[in-house]
Amino acid sequence: MSHLNFSRDASTDLFVRDACGEYRTATADEVLQRARQVLARRVRRGTTFSSPQVARDYLSLMLGTREHEVFVSVMLDAQHRLIEVLELFRGTIDGAAVYPREVVKEALARNAAATIFCHNHPSGVAEPSAADRALTERLKTALALVEVRVLDHLVVAGDSVVSFAERGIL
Repeated sequence: MSHLNFSRDASTDLFVRDACGEYRTATADEVLQRARQVLARRVRRGTTFSSPQVARDYLSLMLGTREHEVFVSVMLDAQHRLIEVLELFRGTIDGAAVYPREVVKEALARNAAATIFCHNHPSGVAEPSAADRALTERLKTALALVEVRVLDHLVVAGDSVVSFAERGIL
């Protein structure tokens, strides 16, 4: 039988089994990976993004620890149900090139009626840059031509998230 070594505050420890079947305290990366798996199973095609908090929670967990910039589009139908989460562009530690033409093509290919954009700032600062604001306006204008609404653009930095919609930027 395995013996567990409990820390002083064992009530907050999470345990995993190692290759030998012994229990040990989970690392932060293991906890995050498992949380991502659970969340991915809960957020599937047809899930309704009924509030900004649903998107915030999902996307901050998915992107918050990335070491390079990633630009994601959450494609939604007319009732704001999930069609697909697409990682459209991947960049470096301080930027990613985003092409509005490609975003429009992907939205049309999935028959999306709305989208939520999200990208991360590996720097740890969630404050949107002037370039982030300009890009969002370009994307909003391009998608409006094909009747796809931009509901929000979230910037994730670690566990901090800034919403363009909540800030009145969008």
